[in-house]
This record gives sequence, structure tokens and C-alpha cells, in this order.
Amino acid sequence: MEFYASCPEGFESALADELKRLGLSHVRRLKGRATFEGELEEGYRACLWSRLASRVFAVLGRFEAQDADELYDSVYDITWETIIRPGATIAITARGVTEQLRNTRFSSLRAKDALCDRLAETTGRRADVDVADPDVHLLLSLRQRRASISLDLSGDPLFKRLPPAATRAGEGTHVLRPDYAALVLSQVGWTMLCERELTADDYENEALPTLIDASCAGGGLLLEAVNILTDRAPGAARERWGFEGWQLHDAALWEQLLTEAREREAAARERQARIVAVDVDPAARKTAERMVKCAGYKRFVDFCAAKSATVLDHAGAVAGAAVIADTTETPLSLMHDAMTLVGELRRAPELAAAPVAALTRDGLLARALHAEPERSIAVMPNNEEATVEVWPSLDHAAAAFEAATSADAEGETAGADDVISDEAPAMPEPAAMLDLGDGKPLPVLIPESEQFANRLRKNARLRRKWAKREGVSCYRVYDADLPDYSAAIDLYEGCPQTPGRWLVIAEYAAPKTIDPALAQARMLDILAIAPRILDVPAEHVHAKARMRSRGGSQYGKQGAGKGGSGEGANIARRRLPLIEEGGLTFAVNFDDYLDAGIFLDHRVTRNLVREHAKQARRFLNLFAYTGTATCYAADGGVEETVTVDLSNTYLDWAERNMRQNGFVGPQHHFVRDDVLAWIRDQRQTRNRWDLIFVDPPTFSNSSKMGRRTWDVQRDHVELLAGVSRLLAQGGHAIFSCNLRGFRPETRKLARAGVVLEDITAQTIPEDFARNQKVHHCYIVRRLPIEDAMAEVGFSAEEIAERTEELRNPEARKPRAAAPAPTQAGNGKSNFAGKPSPAGKSKKKKFYASKPKGK
Repeated sequence: MEFYASCPEGFESALADELKRLGLSHVRRLKGRATFEGELEEGYRACLWSRLASRVFAVLGRFEAQDADELYDSVYDITWETIIRPGATIAITARGVTEQLRNTRFSSLRAKDALCDRLAETTGRRADVDVADPDVHLLLSLRQRRASISLDLSGDPLFKRLPPAATRAGEGTHVLRPDYAALVLSQVGWTMLCERELTADDYENEALPTLIDASCAGGGLLLEAVNILTDRAPGAARERWGFEGWQLHDAALWEQLLTEAREREAAARERQARIVAVDVDPAARKTAERMVKCAGYKRFVDFCAAKSATVLDHAGAVAGAAVIADTTETPLSLMHDAMTLVGELRRAPELAAAPVAALTRDGLLARALHAEPERSIAVMPNNEEATVEVWPSLDHAAAAFEAATSADAEGETAGADDVISDEAPAMPEPAAMLDLGDGKPLPVLIPESEQFANRLRKNARLRRKWAKREGVSCYRVYDADLPDYSAAIDLYEGCPQTPGRWLVIAEYAAPKTIDPALAQARMLDILAIAPRILDVPAEHVHAKARMRSRGGSQYGKQGAGKGGSGEGANIARRRLPLIEEGGLTFAVNFDDYLDAGIFLDHRVTRNLVREHAKQARRFLNLFAYTGTATCYAADGGVEETVTVDLSNTYLDWAERNMRQNGFVGPQHHFVRDDVLAWIRDQRQTRNRWDLIFVDPPTFSNSSKMGRRTWDVQRDHVELLAGVSRLLAQGGHAIFSCNLRGFRPETRKLARAGVVLEDITAQTIPEDFARNQKVHHCYIVRRLPIEDAMAEVGFSAEEIAERTEELRNPEARKPRAAAPAPTQAGNGKSNFAGKPSPAGKSKKKKFYASKPKGK
């Protein structure tokens, strides 16, 4: 009987080895699978014991299938009445194509018709189809002119075997899939360590096989390691199998194999071994502890602090050991600590005989260990590229080094310079160490990182003095001062209600000419050095990635962080750190978004808003983000504020900031709308404002905007022309944008009666002085069109022509129609009716004077 076990790409060699250890014969490795031959028992054994296979199939037939008719005839010729149990439901999945059979859905339907017709002819009853949950699942494989059809013996994928209690405990957390965990453990030799027979001396000295999980992440590696230690068959707990609808299924034989598996597990309960688990991320360690406990495996795993000395103390005397790690989910801010820990463990004399295996995404562990892995396996967990890397023990590396050196010495025919061959592998060397002046040398991945440490130390000293003098508690400490260390480092100090210090380290995207691994290594050194010099706890360091120029909204999400759930997060109720600026208090969120909720480079701009607000009565904040400018305007004494943004999350955040500073009441309105559409609506009303603040994103393609997108360079003329029409007599706007190469269309704006005064230089704070293009800032005023055009250099003839156009609309040149204004979700304008009462939600509606003519 012919079988094959399917597997993820990269598993093929390890799967073939596993099947051979199970005693299966004629094992052959192919792409995405391993084939074997045997009786029914061999198929059952693969289902019950394989940790690496995704599914196990029994091949029912191979045949020619050049076209639909030949496919039908070949499938019909199979004796389905002897294969499928009467009454069993079926489903057929097709994969692959031939020259004429190019639609897999059609191919599967054609095969299904043949099967059902055969059963109807031979048994008088067609099989029922259940695509979602069939009793018999068949796989039709097509390639060139050939086809095969196989029965899925597994049912659900074999990797779906996590204990239900552990799955519930890890809900919301990434847990490494059991088959990927098994691959890492197989490469490090954990199975052989567990099967090793201990001598009496071993027991007397308590020298036990030991597994050290140096980065236990969500606990996936630990759960599989315990299953291997206790010799628990991975399929033993499964209640339903794909072979149960197969007429060849032998229930007695299957029960015999299950009994054998239970006996093996019972015998393995006396196995002595240690599993020590740590993680540099406290949250990840707590999740792993919870999962291990809920799975009933607590007695097998010893959790301890993520320090090499502590780990070695918990490991005790070692008869055989292995070190594993899964760094795929380690936060970037903690990656350096994770790699340092693995490096220290590998170099520990007590673990000289211990190999190391790690699942990693970046390949940087080799740099931390100062040794290339002995082998690497490219894999795709969660459809993301990763690598299983394996390093031999230091004893093994030393033996290989000695053998290479001896062989070279025996063949010596020249001088002493030729004693060591260039081909001999280098022994791992200690990592480069930095002295940061605190008595704790810091290992780094790149020796040149000392230059960064020196620059950051100097910057920190100067910034600290400046911040104290200016009364600033949140500021930029470093901004790509050294081109090779291209990152921005912002320091935040909490206010008395939430004391603490936080770092946000944003890596600028490296040019394509830079080796990504080198750029990543530099970033990890930055993440290790910065908190030490700036005295910030490692758990308060937040790493981000940002672009230097344009692309994406400036409010872009960073992805779900430790405490966040993105757009749906209830900002109003979450406990967030509070910081102070300009005598006001603001909530910041370091986890969920690229920016924390306040743009530090706008510190001076916000103060400018407050100063201008002292002469204003009504204030409007467009693209309001978290409403910090609204708080400053309210603090400046305006009587009424309107805060407009397209995001409910940011409006909640803005309202929270206002409430935090005591600005509550019906005079403060919060409007969710597309800003350009909202401006068009307001131009039809008598609503006008004395001071308007406009800080749009560089780019946005939010689905809430419908089919249109936003580009500040392309759309700023339309925006500012509309804003100017909402200004009260004598009023003005402050316009800011973050596009580095922004160039205002002053002549187009002047034709609309809008003039700009560039105040960028006076709004750049000292801590951003290195980057004079961090933002652009302008005062926006509306003038008579003739005056505006004259101010920007139009000739008298051009002014006269424009004046004539306005007097005689028929003389205007035809222009493309403006896009239809978007509307709120109910299809009506956001403005109508009477003022909103105090204490009720004001996000959906903001009422003021009635539209003109009403």
C-alpha cells in the first residue's frame, strides 16, 4: 500500500528521518511530502506518532487524465463501493492543473460526479457531499497528463493538537504551531536526550538531561517539549479521524496501537529531565506559564528569571543539554537582550556540550554567537519568512577546529604561516563589549556601536540641561546624528499621576543598498545602548519603524502591541501614561501606533496656537488627531472649540485630553467626518472661526474616505482655499504639514485670495534643529484676490484678467468637475438643527447657526 505524509516547505528532510525512526519502509523525500510503503498498520503509525506531518494520505489510484472525459472514466473505474463506508459523506479537493484541466473546482466536481455515479450504479445510492465536515476527504492531484487520488487519513490537520485548556489560556497570543515546535526540537536532538538511558552515577549526581528554552514566547516549544519528554503520542488524544469512513479501517488494530501508545506514555512518566524556561519579555513568560499550567504540565517546567547565572543555577548538573529559542515574536526593543542571553548560555562552561537551535526571522543570532549556524532551514510560520538555525555544541566546534588544524599541520610543506588552513572554521569569540561607565559591560553586535554610545551620551547631557532650563519633559535625544545609526530617539517622562520614563526608538528605513542584516544589527545595538545611557527600564522601550519622507498617514498603526487592539481600542477607558507639556496633561499610547499621540516637533507650534487663541473667540481644529492643539486653544481662552477628525478613536482620545485638562461642556464639539467634505458643507452655513489649526497627514487612503485619497502636495490648494472661506473677519489659520519636500502652490492659492506666511524656522524646537524639514508651518490669511495676487508677484495684466474672470463667470475656462462631497453614514450633513445638549455625545453631530437662506 502506498502512503505519503504532507508537510510545510522546509520540513521534508526532517519528516523523512522521523518516518524512518517510526520503522516505516521505502521512505522517500519529495517536495512538500515524504512517501512510504507498508500495510495499514504503517499508515496508522504515521497518523498516531508523526509530529512533523500535516496530513497522512493513502494513495487509491494513479491514472492518465488528459481531459475531463478521461478524468471521469479513470475515477469511475476505481472500486469506490469497496473503499467508502455506506452512508459516509464525502468531499473532493483538487490541486494542480493539466493542459486541458485548468480549473480545480471543475476538476473536483468532475471527479465527484464519477465517484457518485459509480456508487449509484453499484450500490443504488449516491454519496452525500459535505464540503465543510466530510467523513471521507479525497485529494485529487493533477500534474501534466497524470493524476492521482488519495484518501486523507488524518481528517483535521495533525498539527491541531494543542490541549484545549492551553489554547484557551493563550487566546489572543501567538503560540508556535506544534509541528514547527517539533521541527526545532528535532534539530536540537531533544528526542534522543529524552530517550537516553541514565547511569547510576548520573542519578547519584543528579545529572539529568536538560532543555533550556531561552525565549519561550507563547509556550509552543515548551508544550511540545513536554509531550516528547513524556513520550505522548501526538495523535493519542484525537477523537475523530479521516480513516473512519474508509472500509479498510481496522478498529481493532487501531485500538491495539492506541493501547501501545498509552503504555509507552505510562513508562515515560518516570523519565528524569529538566526543562528550564525563560523569556526577556515578562508578558510572554507569563503567557507561557499560564499555558503550561492549564495544560497540566507545570511539574515538568521550571520558569526562572532571564539571567544566564540564574538559568544555570536552575539547570543544575547536566548529563546532556540543549538550548532552544523562538525569537520570532520577541519585541524588537528586547531582541538584543534575548540574543545576549542565548550567547551567554552557549559560552557557559556548564553547557559546552549543548547544541543550540533557534527559530528566528532575521539571522542576527549568528552575529550574537559569533558563529555561523551548522545548518539552516527556511520555513514559513504564519506565512512569514523565518529560519530554523542550528549551532553545534562548543565541544563539537572545538573538536572540528582541532581536527581541521591537525589535518592542515600534517600536510604542512611550507612555513609556519600555513599551519592553519583558511578553510578551518573559526572558534566562536566573545562578543564586543562596551563600557558605559556604570560598571556593567554591555555586549554589542557591532564594535563600531561604541561611536553611537559616545554620541548619545553627549546628546543626553546637553539635552538634559536644555530641557531643565526650558521646562520640557518630553523631547528628542537623538535624530540620526550618525548616518549609519539611522534612528530617532524620543524620551518621555511621566507626570506625577503616572511616573516613569519611556523611550520611543523609531528606525528610519534603510536604503536598499544597505545590507538588511547589518542595519538590523545596528538597530539592536541602539536598543541595547539607549536605555542604559538614558536610564530607562527595558520594558519601557518601544521600537518603531518609520519612513524618512512620504507615504502612509502620519497616524499609521504600528500593529497590535502589548496592550493595544488598534482602532477598536477604547482610549477613553484604557489606562495610559500621562505626560505634561506647557502646563497641560496628555495621554500617550506607545503600543498601538507609530506616533504616541503627541508630535514633539510641534511643541512650539502648539504654544503659538495658545498665544493666538488669546485674541480669538472661536477655534477650529481640522485633522485634529488627539486634540492637543484644541487643549492649547482652550487654555488660551477661546469660548468655543470644534475638533474634526475622521477617526472615532482619535476623537475619543481628543475628548479624553480635553477632559483631563478640565475643558468640558457643550461649547466643546467633536465631529467625525471627512475634513474636505465637512469644509464644503460648512461653507454653506454662517459658521466662521477666528483661529483655525490645520495639520493634515502627508497621505491617506482610508476606506472611510470612499474612493478618494488624500495627498497633501496635490490637495493643499483645495484644502486651504476652503479653510480660508471659514475664517471670520480678521481671522487666520495656522497650517502645518510633515512632507519633507513640500512646496506650496502660492500662485494657485493667490488666485483664490489666499496668502501664506512661512513661519517654519520659528516653529522648529531646539531638539529638532538638526532636521529643519521635520515640518513646514505657515500663517494662512484671506485677502482680496487682487491684493493676494500682487503680493506673490502677478503682473497687473494677470490680475486684471483674473478680476474679469470673476466678474464674468461665463468667461472662465471650463474645469473638471469637483468630486461629489462625501456624506456621513446616514446620508445627511453633520450640521443641522439645534445645539447639542450638554452631557450627550457630540461626535456625530455639531449644530450651529442655520444654513444661509433657511
